[in-house]
Amino acid sequence: MERIKINIPASIISETEIDVRISDINYGNHVGNDAFVSMIHEARVQWLQKNNFTELDIAGIGLIMSDIACEFKNESFYGDKIFIEMSAAEISKVSFNLYYRLTTERDETIVVLARAKTGMVCYDYKTHKIAAVPVELMKLLTL
Repeated sequence: MERIKINIPASIISETEIDVRISDINYGNHVGNDAFVSMIHEARVQWLQKNNFTELDIAGIGLIMSDIACEFKNESFYGDKIFIEMSAAEISKVSFNLYYRLTTERDETIVVLARAKTGMVCYDYKTHKIAAVPVELMKLLTL
């Protein structure tokens, strides 16, 4: 069976730390796949907030996620601090991909927990149509 392989671009546009909560733990006593997905959403929202934007308003334009892919590498547990690095690539007139590298530190070693990619499309919620990537967002994506 073919496995997803996500290659993270080198240029990092954002870094976020998220503590694993007890509600992130599943019946296997580790972070559930759904919790990892929630964490990458949180990282994206925090990045936008740090730049005075929201997913519904980036210079009047919003974002829609068109796809998501996750590559789960190692377990994470209650009490872990997860570091999420974000990169951007494949930027077009109306869309771009965001990449996420989730790690934690154990015994002074960096452990890769997951890699993910979200395809993002710019969208004008007023006209209900796909829109061009705003200049303000383009600057953040190409740091």
